[in-house]
Amino acid sequence: MRNLIQNPDQLAILQEDPDLIPWAVEEFLRYASPVYHFRRTTTKDTEVGGVKIKAGQKVVPFFASGNRDEAVFDRGDVMDVRRFPNEHMTFGRGGAHMCLGNALARIELRVMFEDLISRVDKVEITGEVDFLRSNFVHGIKRMPVKVSLR
Repeated sequence: MRNLIQNPDQLAILQEDPDLIPWAVEEFLRYASPVYHFRRTTTKDTEVGGVKIKAGQKVVPFFASGNRDEAVFDRGDVMDVRRFPNEHMTFGRGGAHMCLGNALARIELRVMFEDLISRVDKVEITGEVDFLRSNFVHGIKRMPVKVSLR
């Protein structure tokens, strides 16, 4: 929500065309990944960015970095609710470590934003945002806002 407030042009796009909300949800997940990183163990020798990695080595993919990789995402540092396709890493990329709650999270976000976008004219942050202090999870503990309804 904070990123949508900070990008009022994107809110206006969704207000004009709420059918974009499913794509917007994917963009919100890409742009502000709720998890910073996850350690993995390689199963085979590979190479990433010119660096050789042997099977059995520990690696730590940082989702925010991968989700803004300019080789994958045009203008990766820009939030664009019309971005499609959006092959972000937020829930993993399949397999045994794919987030089991990904479908529920997407539904919850879609329903929340559909309801919010249909009712809200403008949202403003009115005070200091209190971020969760964590090396693993990105989140907001408190964010005072002023909401103007349609």
